[in-house]
Amino acid sequence: SSDLEDRERFDAVLGKLGLRRPAAGIARSVDEAVKIADGIGYPVLVRPSYVLGGRAMMTCFNEDELRGYGELAIEAAREAGTQILLIDQFLKNAIEVDVDCVCDGKRAVIGGVMQHIEEAGVHSGDSTSVLPPHTLDLDLVGEIEDVVRKIAVEIGVVGLMRSEERRVGKECRS
Repeated sequence: SSDLEDRERFDAVLGKLGLRRPAAGIARSVDEAVKIADGIGYPVLVRPSYVLGGRAMMTCFNEDELRGYGELAIEAAREAGTQILLIDQFLKNAIEVDVDCVCDGKRAVIGGVMQHIEEAGVHSGDSTSVLPPHTLDLDLVGEIEDVVRKIAVEIGVVGLMRSEERRVGKECRS
């Protein structure tokens, strides 16, 4: 898998570049997911890793919801060939954007920054987005583009890359 698909490697890339992100963890069982969620604080966004189309993704507001949903999420992950659940801090009042970029490994060019109409947490395959972003000022769009360029060059992308970012105010969350 690429650095962007492997959560632990991607977290290391973000750390190296000094980029902020929501609190997150990786669980391989429901009990481990509960421990991570307790450390992050509810609500949390829970999804099985490597599952296409946002399948089996859910926002859990307490331990009972997480325990009730966790087994279904692990089963979806198993069907995708893993048993990994991604647990992320749920960002309230967030704005989500998708960024398309093409890179030759050394230079990254942004094709567009698309803002989701729906609130953050709706999977991009189920959302509607607009170009250009309709509520973000040019400085913030420029910051988003810079972050995506840094990531693409750091991991040596050759070809197309799509990045999803969630933002709360001026705080970058990747």
